[in-house]
Amino acid sequence: MNKLRHIAVCLCLLLFGSFTAHAEELPEGEDTDVKEIVFEHLGDSYEWHITTWGKTHVSIPLPVIVRSRTGHWDVFLSSRFKHGEESYNGYYIAKEGPYAGKIVEQVNGEEIRPIDISITKTVLALLLNSLILVCIILGVAHWYKKRKVENAAPGGFVGAMEMFIMMIHDDLIKSCVGKDYKRFAPYLLTVFFFIFINNLMGLIPIFPGGANVTGNIAITLVLALCTFFAVNLFGTREYWKEIFWPEVPTWLKCPVPMMPAIELVGIFTKPFALMIRLFANMMAGHAVILSLTCLVFVTVSMGKAVNISMTGVSVLFCIFMNLLELLVAFIQAYVFTMLSAVFIGLARVKHHKTTEEAEI
Repeated sequence: MNKLRHIAVCLCLLLFGSFTAHAEELPEGEDTDVKEIVFEHLGDSYEWHITTWGKTHVSIPLPVIVRSRTGHWDVFLSSRFKHGEESYNGYYIAKEGPYAGKIVEQVNGEEIRPIDISITKTVLALLLNSLILVCIILGVAHWYKKRKVENAAPGGFVGAMEMFIMMIHDDLIKSCVGKDYKRFAPYLLTVFFFIFINNLMGLIPIFPGGANVTGNIAITLVLALCTFFAVNLFGTREYWKEIFWPEVPTWLKCPVPMMPAIELVGIFTKPFALMIRLFANMMAGHAVILSLTCLVFVTVSMGKAVNISMTGVSVLFCIFMNLLELLVAFIQAYVFTMLSAVFIGLARVKHHKTTEEAEI
């Protein structure tokens, strides 16, 4: 019971911190632009904003690495931009237009994007979350290295990790991939825990959490491409035969290759669905929480009674959405891994002899 109370207290503090962390950065009154606030928090940035005290912005400057059109490389901290208000060495952060929020430079009176490989908020969060994941896995592996399972059963955090790993390995990977599941188990386990850790860290409102990593379509694109290559590079001969010469009436394959064309399109729609599903679900959850928080400040001009009542509604719904996002964080990692395992298992299909072939 004591452990459950500690967990409940931590969750309440986390949810309250999530509300206040967003709330203290939002403007009051009719000028509150909910759309701008939401997209600003969901988007990437060249600094990690921690909080605002009065008019003082507390943030972590990140390294900017750019190559201008003249071929000159520049490396400096994002603090040179003074929170996007100033320029440095001809570079500045665009306020509007197609490059809004990105570093640009002026060439012949036109805004041009330099080659930009800066360490942004999303990149830093990705590195930190990956480091956390590596530390967790190595810590669990160290426990098994030092002890024999026959002599001491794992408990606590190590026991919880073993439960998660065995659940994904036995109930998901083994059943979906098939006989040669061991070849793909390391990749699929890595995908699950990578997405799960990033989803959880995105719900923590304070540094090093709060970054919307899995809500960035570039991240989900890379994850989907990894599954795409795993499926198609290790696909069997029977898999490719079902794509280019499926077992359908000949008139659906020749002279017009209707079914092969549909199957070929299906190769690309599968990873596309993986990419969009994870991106949309994680971005939507963060957007809803931020929008609910903005209700407090949008209703300021409507009077105290309305503002107080809407504040209570906003807090309750924010708590509910944060709890729901904890569940979604697991579900989305599980679904992405499950679908990846299913696609890999379908690509590993082998030719089964018919009754006539067996008799021969």
